[in-house]
Amino acid sequence: MFLTISTTGTPERPATDLGYLLHKHPDKAQTFSTSHGTAHVFYPEASAERCTAALLLEVDPVALVRRGKGKGRGGAPDAALAQYVNDRPYAASSLLSVAMTTVFKSALNGVCRAMPERAQETMPLRIEVPALPARGGAELVHQLFAPLGWTRVDAVAVQLDEQFPEWGDSRYVRLVLEGELRLADALRQLYVLLPVLDDAKHYWVAPDEVDKLLRAGEGWLARHPEQKLITSRYLSRRWSLTRQATERLELVRLAESDDLEVENVDNAVDETTDTEEKPVPLAERRRAAVLEALVAAGASRVLDLGCGQGQLLQALLRDVRFTEIVGVDVSMRALTVAARRLKLDRMGERQAGRVTLRQGALTYTDKQLKGYDAAVLSEVIEHLDLPRLPALEYAVFGSARPRTVLVTTPNVEYNVRWETLPAGHVRHADHRFEWTREEFRDWAGQVAERHGYTVGFVPVGPEDPEVGPPTQMAVFTTTTADGTTAHEATKGAKAA
Repeated sequence: MFLTISTTGTPERPATDLGYLLHKHPDKAQTFSTSHGTAHVFYPEASAERCTAALLLEVDPVALVRRGKGKGRGGAPDAALAQYVNDRPYAASSLLSVAMTTVFKSALNGVCRAMPERAQETMPLRIEVPALPARGGAELVHQLFAPLGWTRVDAVAVQLDEQFPEWGDSRYVRLVLEGELRLADALRQLYVLLPVLDDAKHYWVAPDEVDKLLRAGEGWLARHPEQKLITSRYLSRRWSLTRQATERLELVRLAESDDLEVENVDNAVDETTDTEEKPVPLAERRRAAVLEALVAAGASRVLDLGCGQGQLLQALLRDVRFTEIVGVDVSMRALTVAARRLKLDRMGERQAGRVTLRQGALTYTDKQLKGYDAAVLSEVIEHLDLPRLPALEYAVFGSARPRTVLVTTPNVEYNVRWETLPAGHVRHADHRFEWTREEFRDWAGQVAERHGYTVGFVPVGPEDPEVGPPTQMAVFTTTTADGTTAHEATKGAKAA
C-alpha cells in the first residue's frame, strides 16, 4: 500500500518545509507500528525545488484475519471469503487511512510548532496513489475530489491484465491529484475518501466514527454535492449513524449560511433548565390561547414554527380537530427532545401519521411549508437578531402564506412585575429584543399591510391595568380566501 505527497518550492520557501509540516525529517527513513502492519515513511527526493514524502504500509494478512475474526469485526466481506489472499497489502483502503492518523496525526490536525503560519497556508501539492479501489469507477473519483479545490484529478483505470487487454479494466485506478491546498485539508480528504471509494471498512464502525467523520470533514463535507454518498459509505451504511451524521452536517451548513457558530444555532435546549418561563401557568395560558385561536380559525393543518421541545405539539395532538401537525426547528437537540416528549417511537401508526418533525431555519423559504391552514410562531421572533426578521417575515407571510398566522412574544412593559428579573434584563438570555405593545403592533401592522393580511391582537395572561399582559399575541388572517394577497387577487381578476 503506497502513497506519495509532493510539493515544489523556492529558495525563500523551500519544498523541504514539507518535512516540518509532516513532522518527519527528509534525511531519515522512519518506521511505525500500526494496528494492521508496519508503516514506513521516507523521502525519494528532497531539495529546495521539489520534495516528495512516501508512506508505505506493509499489511500483515494473517494479523488482519486474526484481528478481524471474519466478517463483522473488522474483516471486509471479500477478506472473509479469501482469508489470506486478497488485495489488502497492495490497494489503498481504510487501513491506509488508519496508518495516516498514526503517522501524520499532527499534520492532519494542521499543527506545526516549528512553522505554525506555514501549516495554515496553501501550497502546491501532488498526491499519487498507484492502486486505489474505486467502486463507482473513475467517474466517482472525479465527483468526490473535483469539488474540493483540486485543479487536476486523474483516475486512470488499471487493466485486469496487460497481456490480455480484452479482459477490460479492473476496479482499481491510479490516482493523481494536483492543486493548491493546505496540507491538513488534503490529508483529511484522503482520510475520509479512501475508504469511501473502497466502500469497505476493516474495523468495527462504532458510534465515535461519526465524530471522526465530522472532524475530518470540517470545512468541506457539509457542502459537498456527494455528502450523502460519502456519509453512508464511510459509516458502512449503518442507518442510525448515517442519520446522526447527516443531521449534524445540516446544522453545520445552516450555521455557515448565517455566519454563526454551531452552538449559537443549536441553542433551543437549555442544558440545565427547562426553557419554559416561570411561572409555568403562563406557558399553559399561552398554549391555551393559541389553541383557542386555531379552533376559531377553523384550522386543521397546522405548522408549529420554532417548535422547540414540543410542548405545543403535544397539546395539538390531544385535539383530534388538528389532522396534520408539522413541527419545525433549527435545533436537532430540540427536535430529539420533542420526539421523546411525544413518544413517537411508541405512537400508533394512525396517530404518528398526524405529526411530522422537520429541521429547518425559519429565515429560509421552504416550498414544503406551503398550503397549510395556520402557522404558529410562539415565543420565536425575539430569538432572532432584528436584521433577520425581514427574512423570517418573507419566508412565513410571503412564501408559505398560511391562511392564519399566530405570533406570540413577551411584552417588555410587563417585566417590571417580575420580582426576580433585574431591571433592564430580558426574560431569557437568548432573547435579542423584547418589544413594547406599541412596537409589536407597529411591526405586525406593517407585516399585514405588506403581505395582504389583517391583524388583531389578543392579550395572554393576567392583564395589568398599567403595563398590560405578560405575553402579547397577534392573529394574522389573509384578506382572500385562497391565501393570495389583495394585489395578486386584483391582478388575477384583470387577467380573467
